Amino acid sequence: MLTVNKLIAQGHGLAPVLLKRAATVVLDWDTRQKSRFDTEDSQGRTLGVFLPRGSVVRGGDVLVAEDGSLIKVVATPQPVLVVRTCPEHGTPLDLLRAAYHLGNRHVQLEVQPDHLHLEPDHVLADMLRHMHLIVTEELAPFEPEGGAYAAGAHGHGHSHDHGQGHAHDHAHDHGHAHAGHPQGHAHHEHGPGCKHDH
Repeated sequence: MLTVNKLIAQGHGLAPVLLKRAATVVLDWDTRQKSRFDTEDSQGRTLGVFLPRGSVVRGGDVLVAEDGSLIKVVATPQPVLVVRTCPEHGTPLDLLRAAYHLGNRHVQLEVQPDHLHLEPDHVLADMLRHMHLIVTEELAPFEPEGGAYAAGAHGHGHSHDHGQGHAHDHAHDHGHAHAGHPQGHAHHEHGPGCKHDH
């Protein structure tokens, strides 16, 4: 068994020619969120992965074995719920509201500009449909958000320098309900083309 105890996030700093030659390992999210696991790479080698506690492996990361060899990580497509706004009546706020409610339930969530991914759960799917969102099940790599204070902010490709030039006026909305819309969608009308299951 080949021991792996180092990870290079997204292969940063490695020459493309090295990455092209590297073996690959295909892992689902259940495995990638563990810091210790056994697996097999594309060259048939058994790998014993021992990363620091709390480590999360992302698709595109590179594992470094004890002999110096590199192994590229590929995220396995797996069943996920894909949440999108209604194309006829929805707004980006609908997706933000859904992310807020899912976060309150401590659901692991992948956030994209125009959709959300979460692991299949029929109760949550029904909740989201009642919020007038389109929910479908698809096969896709699952890369949920890491903790806000995770070391290195994995997957966040830049750091914020909160110096003199960074004004912090982002108009944060701290959960205040808007008057006139206590339920969020008091005036949401659905026509025959709106494919919601009510």
